Amino acid sequence: MAAGVSTPVRRLLRHEGVPQAARRAVWTVAAGCPGFYLFRYVTGDSVMALYAIFGALPLAVFCRVPGPAPQRTRTLLAALPVGWVLVTAGTLLAVSPWAAAAGMFAVGFAVSFCGFGGPRLTGLAMAFQLYYVLPCFPPYEPGTLGSRLAGLTTGILLAVLAERFLWPEPDPVPYRAVLARATAAVADYTSATAYHLEAGGGALPEREAADRALAAARVSRAPVTERPASPSAHDRALNHTRAAVRHVRDQLDRLADCPGPLPADPDAVTLLRHTELSLRSVAGELRTGTAGTHPDPLPAALAAFDAVRAAGLRGTATERLRQDAVARGAAEGARLAGEAARIALGHGPPAGHGPPAGDTGGSARPGTDVFAYATAPAYRLWWQRLRVHLTPHSVHFQNALRLAAALACARLVVGVLDLSHGFWVLLATLSLMRTSAADTRAALGPAFAGTVAGAAVAALMLYAVGDRPLVYAVAMPFVILIGFTLGPPLGPGWTQAAYTLAFVLVFSQLATADWHLSEVRILDVLVGGAIGAVAGLLAWPRGGRGELGRDMADYLAECAVACRAVTALLGDDRFRRERSQGDPLRPARRAMYLAEASFAQYLTERMHCRRPEQHWEAALATGRAVVHGAELLLMTHQDGLREPLPPGPAAALTGLAGQVAQEVLRAADSLRSGPPSEPRTTVSRYPAEESGPLRRATDRQPGISDAHVLLIVDTEAWLTGVAHDAVRTRAAPRRTDVPATRRADPPGSWPAAGPGAAADGLRHRPPPVRPRHGGGRPGPGTGRA
Repeated sequence: MAAGVSTPVRRLLRHEGVPQAARRAVWTVAAGCPGFYLFRYVTGDSVMALYAIFGALPLAVFCRVPGPAPQRTRTLLAALPVGWVLVTAGTLLAVSPWAAAAGMFAVGFAVSFCGFGGPRLTGLAMAFQLYYVLPCFPPYEPGTLGSRLAGLTTGILLAVLAERFLWPEPDPVPYRAVLARATAAVADYTSATAYHLEAGGGALPEREAADRALAAARVSRAPVTERPASPSAHDRALNHTRAAVRHVRDQLDRLADCPGPLPADPDAVTLLRHTELSLRSVAGELRTGTAGTHPDPLPAALAAFDAVRAAGLRGTATERLRQDAVARGAAEGARLAGEAARIALGHGPPAGHGPPAGDTGGSARPGTDVFAYATAPAYRLWWQRLRVHLTPHSVHFQNALRLAAALACARLVVGVLDLSHGFWVLLATLSLMRTSAADTRAALGPAFAGTVAGAAVAALMLYAVGDRPLVYAVAMPFVILIGFTLGPPLGPGWTQAAYTLAFVLVFSQLATADWHLSEVRILDVLVGGAIGAVAGLLAWPRGGRGELGRDMADYLAECAVACRAVTALLGDDRFRRERSQGDPLRPARRAMYLAEASFAQYLTERMHCRRPEQHWEAALATGRAVVHGAELLLMTHQDGLREPLPPGPAAALTGLAGQVAQEVLRAADSLRSGPPSEPRTTVSRYPAEESGPLRRATDRQPGISDAHVLLIVDTEAWLTGVAHDAVRTRAAPRRTDVPATRRADPPGSWPAAGPGAAADGLRHRPPPVRPRHGGGRPGPGTGRA
């Protein structure tokens, strides 16, 4: 019998979430109970006792703070003055239900909307909400504010001490370490690709390893607390590093798939060797967290390669020109990764980047300085991110507005119905609301069942024990320890029952015990859950999924505009002068932030497919190919080209950009319209020997210089790669049970523009790119819903 009983217990304790839940249960008891007992039974101040336990409980139970132990301690201590402000505001606004509801709306929106700033603010959001909720109910007693603040201070300080010294949480694996593994895997792939080009073929198992490592380095795969999601220069540099490493991988894929019929260029192979060494250096720096002191030899290798490439332009086959351009793109991506990684590790931007003296956050070269964030003031970076999400199309804005309206409505309902424990109503609304109506509905059933079970147990205990506070004082730590620890294996119903029983035990020690308290708890959960469900049903009920299609399509539509704008900026001197004060990639970056936020929320919602549908990943890859590839082109060529392209090659390159833009717009339209009704097309072809811009460049028409040829080659390689990714986005399966197949291009061909695209940019006039309206967002002509 004993063995039969111990087996289920051992299985529960082996659950992966039990150690973390047990740690937080211990913190709750150690931080909440001493202050509560001290003020309730020694000093006799019930107000201080209540605020002591509710000052510690949110930090110990709900908050997930990122970083190593010292950093977490500083973050938790920073919550103390914010808690003082919120408790003071709640105490003063409790003068009337309308004032309290207005304050609840403002606090609810502000605290929730701060989630755009990353996990550090998101981790404290629940605590900040509760610090206002608790004091905003009657009785209106501003004279007790001193006791409330003293109790809150005690609870927060005890929570900080428990988190730091009592069963401390191990330091998490930093995101830079995950990124280091991905960078090292891409370095292996670079080495294998160089050998592949030298040997003329062969298998590349390193390719799959690099894909797996980069997939693991996606921000959506990282623990929530370790995601580089804030607007800070450190997090932006980490994201920049990941994007650059992914760009290297994409260029290596093109080299591996399409080596061409000619033997590999020895200079390109040598450049790939230098690229590999640079990536290994970046991986080592990220792994150790310390930037190297030796200069990177890759810039010198790039300069040498450019000199050799420029000297041998005449008579070089178009396949070789494109191969060299792609190899150079991989090397530029590695150089960008190294510079961004050093910024993430605390170094300033590389020489020649950042704002000039006397400028605050501007760029010395508007549109081309991708490292301007490294020297921009922190407030400017936060303001820029705030402006991006200050729109009804942002999921952060939607979540904040939905939650604020629900909490304000709940506060008004509590005042109208004169509910005795209104705090529980708002706590139910706050804890049960999800980002979509379906998820909220799914959470209500277990929550209500758990509340009924916990209230039933509490009613029996109150009826049997009566008004004996010491009995409840002895039982409370055991209920918290057992109930909170077994929550992960036993599910949300058990957790809700444990919360109900623990709250009843707390309030039974502050007032005369009555079994009717259990009825109040059930009623409050019903009211709070119903308000949250109605709010979720009326305000953006589809959550992240509802915005994802539109945001992704808008992202690609802006990328289509960027393809034409960047090409014109590079090849037309007049257009370059007109746009000298603007950034042609700014609208695309703004749309990228919104799309990435929607996708991140979509992954957290339960009511989507088991795994993310592959066309969303493909759409993000297409957009990144546009944005990050354009950044490298602008950095490389905008300052080096002094004369505009001759009319013929310029028109050919503009025509190609228009065709690629149309391909990207088709991908955007496919995301808006849902799964394709027609059979999926294969990846399009654009053989190098038929490329209009390349042929016009190699024909050496009058007025074409070596710099012109190199510009055409690099721009054409970027555009054709974008077109390849755009067609893959249209062909990607909408269901995860359909495997995504990647067709390798036949030898001698290169992935590029869409089906039926003319070989020469002048042979057929490309359809016009649809105009933008309303602050740069796509207009009705783009098919936007």
